[in-house]
Amino acid sequence: MPRLVGAVMIGAVVILLGAFAYAALAYGPFSLRAQYNGDVALLLGRSTPQPIVTDASLADLPSPISRYLKGAGVVGQPRIRNMFARMHGRFRATADGQWMPFTAEQYNGFECCRGASRFFYMTASRARVPVHAFHRYTDGRATMRVKVAGLATVIEAAGAEMTRGETVTLFNDLCVLAPAALLDAAVVWEQIEPLRVTAAYTNAGVTVRADLVFDENGRLVDFVSDDRLQTVEDGATLLPSRWSTPLRGLKTFGHVQLAAGGEARWHSDADSFAYIEVEFDEVKYNVVR
Repeated sequence: MPRLVGAVMIGAVVILLGAFAYAALAYGPFSLRAQYNGDVALLLGRSTPQPIVTDASLADLPSPISRYLKGAGVVGQPRIRNMFARMHGRFRATADGQWMPFTAEQYNGFECCRGASRFFYMTASRARVPVHAFHRYTDGRATMRVKVAGLATVIEAAGAEMTRGETVTLFNDLCVLAPAALLDAAVVWEQIEPLRVTAAYTNAGVTVRADLVFDENGRLVDFVSDDRLQTVEDGATLLPSRWSTPLRGLKTFGHVQLAAGGEARWHSDADSFAYIEVEFDEVKYNVVR
């Protein structure tokens, strides 16, 4: 019996030490989480009061965009300097890949002089092994790092194509989660159909294009772009593909109404599949530190 008790105690100590080691790797001063927190602290330190959105603010927009912003409830609210969003869902790397649950949060900054920024931190699990990912886009440069159990870096991406793809994602954030920020963004609009608008968005010298699709009630129901490259499972190979984010539902966040969730899809000549399904849990604007 004493030997059994001793073995149990040793096992408990090993488990406890393992938990401490994981916490240090995943959340310690050199972790992806620490990098994310540092970027967020700098972003929130630059927040300033914003003027109120009026009906006149929407006067020069194409009618589907103006109607969408009015329906979202941005009139009478301050213009957006930054945004916080929290979400959950599941994702997979390939059409037949195993779905992995995730939770994520992000901060976006919308600054005229420095350009927009995006800091996205995700925690997922695969076969009960934690996976952490940090998408960092600031000063016109995007990077992505993914670590398993806070230790092994399995994906590290950067470069011009990464930045271009993240610029599309950033524009998608504006359209879906922070529509009032479109008023101060560098966007050239062209209405091509009664419920479809083409947009060219520029941030830090990079211009990307997308189509925004609306329903009869004026709600944004899809965002489609050909300016992202699909990353295959090895994290290094990039394939030209159409990218879309069909939206669903309606949810109130404070004073605005946005999509309750949606998915992100890759479209190729041979196939189309959703690789992310997401529900938005919280959205806040002009957050102060």
